[in-house]
Amino acid sequence: MPIQKTISPVDGRVYVERELASGAEIEAALAQAVSAQKSWRNMPLAERLDVCLRFVEAMEADADAIGEELTWQMGRPVRYSPMEIRRGFAERARYMIEIAPQILSDIALPVKAGFTRFLRREPVGVVFTIAPWNYPYLTAVNSVVPAIVAGNAVILKHSAQTPLCAERFAKAFHKAGLPDGVFQFLHLSHDDVNRVIGDGRVGFVAFTGSVAGGHAVQQAASRRFVGTALELGGKDPAYVRADANMAHAVENLVDGAMFNSGQSCCGIERIYVHRDVFDEFVQGAVALTKDYVLGNPLEQATTLGPMVRTGAAEFVRAQIAEAVSMGAVAHIDAASFAANKPGSPYLAPQILTNVDHRMRVMTEESFGPVVGIMAVDSDEQAIELMNDSAYGLTAAVWTSDEAAAVRIGDRIETGTWFMNRCDYLDPALAWTGVKDSGRGCTLSVLGYEQLTRPKSFHLRVSV
Repeated sequence: MPIQKTISPVDGRVYVERELASGAEIEAALAQAVSAQKSWRNMPLAERLDVCLRFVEAMEADADAIGEELTWQMGRPVRYSPMEIRRGFAERARYMIEIAPQILSDIALPVKAGFTRFLRREPVGVVFTIAPWNYPYLTAVNSVVPAIVAGNAVILKHSAQTPLCAERFAKAFHKAGLPDGVFQFLHLSHDDVNRVIGDGRVGFVAFTGSVAGGHAVQQAASRRFVGTALELGGKDPAYVRADANMAHAVENLVDGAMFNSGQSCCGIERIYVHRDVFDEFVQGAVALTKDYVLGNPLEQATTLGPMVRTGAAEFVRAQIAEAVSMGAVAHIDAASFAANKPGSPYLAPQILTNVDHRMRVMTEESFGPVVGIMAVDSDEQAIELMNDSAYGLTAAVWTSDEAAAVRIGDRIETGTWFMNRCDYLDPALAWTGVKDSGRGCTLSVLGYEQLTRPKSFHLRVSV
């Protein structure tokens, strides 16, 4: 059987190897999912909720081990990795569990003499979730937990960079008492991913990844009428108005740009600052960025780990070099970060000014620890520049004027609009994007809509 190898960015060695699923294993998984789902959907909702709560508890109990494992797989500093489980993962899962009784209840209609009418949400059947490596638990939980709560079966295909995450899901669900077959995972080739998407037994596909990957999913799904949700990343902007709390803006935006080595779908990749406070903001951002500790992510002192692979780091280095050759000013001396090594995934953070939209670093997704900062003269100019992008996942403004934030937000082409914060998902709000950031939504009360289908009951009770 073909072998999938995961190369750790920590030291460049093979961290884990897994056999890719055979055709027979894929067929067996699909057949078992269909069979298990028929029973699971008839399980009382209260029992499904209890199983999912025990699943979350099982994941939390192993958070430290999961965190270290995750650091080896994708490079995030171990001081932060367990928090993916303890904070965002647990918060999202528990919220979707909490709102399920209300959302999955029948929808009653006004009384009509002689008739009983109501709407019922039925599970779509088998949900196929394809998850990425950068936030491997957060992205997967968005669809996995609500899908199972709603009475679906789930097959999870995780990134080849983070295969152990899928296995952690399976272990925790088994510990929670989930019936066999309701949740399964498969390690798959690209061709076999397309095969599963095209299989008539799959009722919905949830994908998080690149724009190219989203197009591939959509093409594979186009041969039949199956729903897809595509979350494809972004080039997320922020605007700092002259009335912003500057210390807060600096702290939040540097973290939003640099956390996870910049490898966040909703990380800040470009910043527009009102000219009146531009120099103050840049000075603060540069000083804070210089405080990062780039190094071995298994050491508690490290605050910036390696990027996921050397090729990703070289891509960002090329963006920076191109921008500098076109007149951008680099404010961070990469040589001051001893761990920074060209030809390796260890990349120093960078702040660029004197940038413009001719430069790829301001228009093309970087997915690394670099951010360009431009001065603007007005809200109008900031809006124009923020919307000058193929993406629209999140955007943010720093201001003390809430009315202005709403007014500006109404004109920004984005799925989520923040004021005085960034790089965060509130599970009560829909997680969605526009343009090349994808389509569909997860989380919130709306997140259950794509994992269920409406069924109308129209009963004539008087004849």
